[in-house]
Amino acid sequence: MAKKIFLCAISNISSGSCNEDCAFCAQSSKYKADIERYRKKNIDLIVKEAKEAKRNKAVGFCLVTSGKELDESRLEFVCEAALAIKKEVSGLNLIACNGLADKESLKELKKCKIDSYNHNLETSKNFYKKICSTHEWEDRFQTCLNAKEAGLKLCSGGIFGMGEDERDREEFFEALKELDPDSIPLNFFHPNPSLPLPLRVMPVDEALEVIKKAREIFKNKRLMVAGGREITFKERQKEIFKAGADAIVIGNYLTTKGAKANSDLKMLKELGLEIAESCDGK
Repeated sequence: MAKKIFLCAISNISSGSCNEDCAFCAQSSKYKADIERYRKKNIDLIVKEAKEAKRNKAVGFCLVTSGKELDESRLEFVCEAALAIKKEVSGLNLIACNGLADKESLKELKKCKIDSYNHNLETSKNFYKKICSTHEWEDRFQTCLNAKEAGLKLCSGGIFGMGEDERDREEFFEALKELDPDSIPLNFFHPNPSLPLPLRVMPVDEALEVIKKAREIFKNKRLMVAGGREITFKERQKEIFKAGADAIVIGNYLTTKGAKANSDLKMLKELGLEIAESCDGK
């Protein structure tokens, strides 16, 4: 079982304005999911959320925008938010998650105090064709390479339970090995009746096997159980750490509610797990 657990929080700073057709995403305008939609969250509110994340012992704070790519407008907004946070909150690893991005834009993020870039491969190259038609899997892979070349830490993982088979999962992990990210988010599909994917939650034993397999492959990488944790593992959430997870998202996700941070902190205390005080593990 992991000795130190890393906590990360998410701020959805631009919600529900994406024209892509990713079948797993409620933020796609195509599916008209019942979610909150807004172009830009108030900077003061973003800073307030960052302070709350720090109080809840998070060492990572992720600024997420909806939309295909990190265009000029999103770049300016994320940089403004990042600089405002860094001015008032110390000790947070700032993560940007803003879609496809070129190297120059990512370098600008780094100049504006962003530490890491999160861009998930989501699944295997072959299966991705079945869940998205508006951009290519190769674009996602290249963005991950761009982030590393821009000097940012890379956070890249995927979603399980979308209908992929074991071969897809193996190919996905092989691609991740090639990217060699610093941390790997493991998300589990949260069904939504507005989305075209089946309303099926992955069985908990199967989900635990995914974590075990990831830990077997990525022995020294940070494995974060992120979206879908509560609905997938339910009363068996404690088992994710024995399976190999050493990081979780606390608080809410992008369009779905998460557990209260104090309940997660209580769970970790009951397990005798120490919470990391910085992203370098100290």
